[in-house]
Amino acid sequence: MPDIDDGLDDNSVEPGVWRYARARRVRVVVDGEDYFDLIQQAMLNAQQRILLIGWDFDTRIHLSRGRRWWQKGWRRNYPSRLGSFIVWLSRNRPNLEIRILKWSYGVFQFFSRGAMMLDLLRWWPHRRIDFKFDTAHPVACSHHQKIVVIDCDFAVCGGIDLTTGRWDTREHRPKDSRRRGPSKRPYGPWHDVAMFVEGDAAAALDGLGRSRWIQAGGKALPVLGSNVQSAWPEGLSADFEDIEVGISRTRAAYGEVPKIDEVEQLFLDQIAAAKLFVYVENQFLTSRTICEAIAKRLAEDNPPEFVFVMPLEAESWLENSAMSPARARLYEALQELDCLDRFHLFVPYNEDTPIYVHAKLMIVDDRILRIGSANMNNRSMGLDSECDVFIDCARKGNAKAEEGIRALRYALLAEHLGVREENMPEIAARHDSMASLIAAAGDSTHRHLRPFHPTVDESLLSALADRQLFDPEEPEHLFTVREPRHGLFRPGSVLAKARNALSRKRRFS
Repeated sequence: MPDIDDGLDDNSVEPGVWRYARARRVRVVVDGEDYFDLIQQAMLNAQQRILLIGWDFDTRIHLSRGRRWWQKGWRRNYPSRLGSFIVWLSRNRPNLEIRILKWSYGVFQFFSRGAMMLDLLRWWPHRRIDFKFDTAHPVACSHHQKIVVIDCDFAVCGGIDLTTGRWDTREHRPKDSRRRGPSKRPYGPWHDVAMFVEGDAAAALDGLGRSRWIQAGGKALPVLGSNVQSAWPEGLSADFEDIEVGISRTRAAYGEVPKIDEVEQLFLDQIAAAKLFVYVENQFLTSRTICEAIAKRLAEDNPPEFVFVMPLEAESWLENSAMSPARARLYEALQELDCLDRFHLFVPYNEDTPIYVHAKLMIVDDRILRIGSANMNNRSMGLDSECDVFIDCARKGNAKAEEGIRALRYALLAEHLGVREENMPEIAARHDSMASLIAAAGDSTHRHLRPFHPTVDESLLSALADRQLFDPEEPEHLFTVREPRHGLFRPGSVLAKARNALSRKRRFS
């Protein structure tokens, strides 16, 4: 394994990309049931260091295996509860260090997570367990990366935090008694994805994680040796082998640490490069620059197809108040440009229950696969710390990945449409677009994708969304009422022209 720096060098290898690194194996893990089980298996294989970096972390949740989980009539000797499992690992792995970094908002969550405070007190005597809150960001920004690195050779990057409300099966049943938080309160169906990598790509993420640890006030962590057995879960097959992985970041300027906007640049470049389609699963669609990039493509004579799978509403009241009006405003403008019916939003349902989409995934022409923590909102472009990983078939040696990327897209569509995964190639061959495939599937199955047409109202929240009050592009603009020319619809932009054309239609209709 080549020597990987500690991540303190912020120079990108090219616009939109921090690093390229080879991975021996890559696996895309879909939804929480598999993720929680596999991440616990990987942690059990750890020998030197576990580095957990997340937006949230809740010690009260239960992982898939342990004293509450039975297999072939016998019981595991380690606990399934995360807080207790961390202690068990420390006691039973004498050379293992465990470093956990969580966004600073968690300080306030302790008032509703009393058992987590007790867990931290239990951890205190264990010097090889270190838990820190990340406050190294401007006010109202967040540390949003979701990264796990084990022994510098196995890593995870995606949208899943080790916290409550994330576990679900791929069936996403409307009611599942296992889908309950620590308070026993049930929550709804939840869809998410993450990428496992092994090899140099994991070492690069380790460098990024150690850099963030230092920025958050932690002591420097040593670069580990490579003479360890991989933490890759036993029996887990790879989707890709011997493949190059790219890494992209967002970070707001803070103190002497400069701003990084690789995530945004990479989105713009990948959308511009699309020839046939862009398939997206994302929590939000409120980024002005991304929507302008889509608008430019829709204005072309032969634009690619855009298919977005999204939640019906944001998770919290505050997010919904901030993001839903902006999404509706941008959707309306993009629809005005969509003369060839190439732009589509869908919400996944099981029966009449909407499935919450927390995934951050994009597939372009089955030639680019991108997974990470970045939402398609302004915060992820410039305020919050983010990390995305991607596979690009245009890179040397990566052409072989196209078949695996297509298989993943088919698997995701099969999950959302409630059809058998092995039937998807035949079904797709009968349709000239994803939208027609989805329409043909209809809503006759329990699981289906419903077309989504967010409606615009003339409320105060919509006016504030136009001015990007709650979802600004720079930290200093947060909660600042700016002029409309500095908002979602900038004078001269394709989006502004579409909105003006729509306004004229309404006046004379």
